[in-house]
Amino acid sequence: MKKLILILFMFSFFTKSTAGNPGSAYDYEFTGINGNLIKLNDYKGKIIVIVNVASRCGYTPQYEGLQNLWSEYKNKNLIVIGVPTNNFRQEPGSNDDIKNFCETNFGITFPMTQKINVIGNKSHPFFKWAKNDFGIGAIPKWNFHKIIIGKDGRVAETFSSITKPSSKKFLKTIESLI
Repeated sequence: MKKLILILFMFSFFTKSTAGNPGSAYDYEFTGINGNLIKLNDYKGKIIVIVNVASRCGYTPQYEGLQNLWSEYKNKNLIVIGVPTNNFRQEPGSNDDIKNFCETNFGITFPMTQKINVIGNKSHPFFKWAKNDFGIGAIPKWNFHKIIIGKDGRVAETFSSITKPSSKKFLKTIESLI
């Protein structure tokens, strides 16, 4: 019995622990607003900023900051992905309505997903994973919650809705990860 315990103990040093949360963000994909597939695996080694968005929110002007972030950093291995949701009752439109709103009002060119759930039992698997990987800080409390995925595919940091994409704290985090 002692030999068995010793052998198990020895092997525990040579195996990678996946306690609590196996996998990474690269295991997930979204359906794009145009029907295309957005595979996070395609962005390995890049910084990914995933933001749940809505057209009728007090934070909707942050679309401009997200587009500026995308424009400034896309050539520095940063991806911005907008994730429309009606979980907070501020995105009632169809995917076409959302796409037209974003392009017309903010000139959005970064990838956008189809409208999905980001909280609760019916939330997209990515958001369930993010909660398990990072904790409750990864759960969107409102629209324009930002989840930053590091180059290792793990949640590096999250920012609440009140933090603008142009804020010094947010940009400092992005710069430190690039």
